[in-house]
Amino acid sequence: MYTLGVDVGSSSVKASLVDIETGKCVASTFFPKTEAKITAVQPGWAEQEPEMWWENLKLSVNQVMKESGVVPAEVKAVGISYQMHGLVCIDKDKNVLRPSIIWCDSRAVPYGEKAFNELGSEKCLSNLLNSPGNFTASKLAWVKENEPALYEKIYKIMLPGDYIAMKMTGEITTTASGLSEGMMWNFKENKVAKFLLDYYGFDESLIPTIVPTFSNQGTMTAKAAAELGLKEGTPVTYRGGDQPNNALSLNVLNPGEIAATAGTSGVVYGVLGEVNYDKLSRVNTFAHVNHTDEQTRLGVLLCINGTGILNAWMKRNVAPEGCSYSDMNALADSVPIGSNGLSIIPFGNGAERILQNREIGCSVQGINFNIHRKEHLLRAAQEGIVFSFKQGIEIMEAMGMKITNIHAGYANMFLNPMFRSTLASITGATIDLYDTDGSVGAAKGAGIGAGIYKDSAEAFSTLEHILTVEPDVNNKSAYEAAYDLWKTRLSKVM
Repeated sequence: MYTLGVDVGSSSVKASLVDIETGKCVASTFFPKTEAKITAVQPGWAEQEPEMWWENLKLSVNQVMKESGVVPAEVKAVGISYQMHGLVCIDKDKNVLRPSIIWCDSRAVPYGEKAFNELGSEKCLSNLLNSPGNFTASKLAWVKENEPALYEKIYKIMLPGDYIAMKMTGEITTTASGLSEGMMWNFKENKVAKFLLDYYGFDESLIPTIVPTFSNQGTMTAKAAAELGLKEGTPVTYRGGDQPNNALSLNVLNPGEIAATAGTSGVVYGVLGEVNYDKLSRVNTFAHVNHTDEQTRLGVLLCINGTGILNAWMKRNVAPEGCSYSDMNALADSVPIGSNGLSIIPFGNGAERILQNREIGCSVQGINFNIHRKEHLLRAAQEGIVFSFKQGIEIMEAMGMKITNIHAGYANMFLNPMFRSTLASITGATIDLYDTDGSVGAAKGAGIGAGIYKDSAEAFSTLEHILTVEPDVNNKSAYEAAYDLWKTRLSKVM
């Protein structure tokens, strides 16, 4: 028996087929093979056609079924991971009314900021745990004001994962976790945030039926089954936004556990066991995939824009010609902790939420022409990225999170021993690295939602552990001194 997981991203749609008994992925692929099209009609806009997601999903699922040789009847459940914060609008006939305004579209920022100011920061933060910001509800406010005729035709609004679930099952549903990522969930009242809907003038009937994250959310229609190469009646039993789902795929479900990624941008996603928020709104807080009325599980998300993109810039512009990332890591590791007093502030990829949306740029601090060489710059860049993670973790700790362990996929910057050792040592947390991804996590989530696994412990008992990184206690003071110097220099450019 098998479960199928799909991960609907803005770059591609990935599908993975997981053997229930062994927990191993037996087939996995993604489409398109080149990055999916994002339309930007104006600067700051970003839209995608939802039907494009479905077409790429069909290609991916059909391919994994063909490659694996698994017969459709052996697929017992389907799970969905999806790009967060997007807006999909449909009419009564389930037709899409306009392209989806996706996560990286910034047109709704003024609408969210106006709501935050007029409703009051305390009301928004204590009920929504965030500013309305550039999230789904604010994007709908933009549609209401700028496309009023289209707005009047809207029957339901959905997130990208809700749309995919509808295409599979014919059912129009959403989840509390999904609504929270759109700023449409009231954590004080554990229901739809009617005060925000009223502020924007939205009728509550626009919100789909709410289903549990892990549950039978509908079954595959004959039409969808034929298009996907699956069996009619196969249940869809899990859906989650990409970052909560990434945490699930790393078995991060309980208070104090952290999931981290370090690709182009970096994410630290921690689980909080009580309703709380950062008063400066420097992190985003959502309902985690296992959050319920009875059990508080919040996902606190920190995003650092200037992560792998800084490392790539260093490779292009600082590292010797032809130098690989592995060679760069060796060069960086050849200089001492703290880079002999050199610090790099890594925020050169736009405004940073952690800095209260300031855009301060990347800067090199403390350079000495008689001491510092290329390898110092390479190390200082990686240390600067780690220190920005540490700064975010301190915000989480101030919210009441006790952090002792970080889970991450064995990929991107976590392939670098120096990077991961620095992160473990400055945070004091053990880092466990795993071989997994979002589509595999969605497949495991489907198994939990279908009752195939009795609980998450059973579902992730076969999660492949690659290695454990312990803090370097012998050099604790050197890491702390470098971090303190970095923080001092950051404060001066703020």
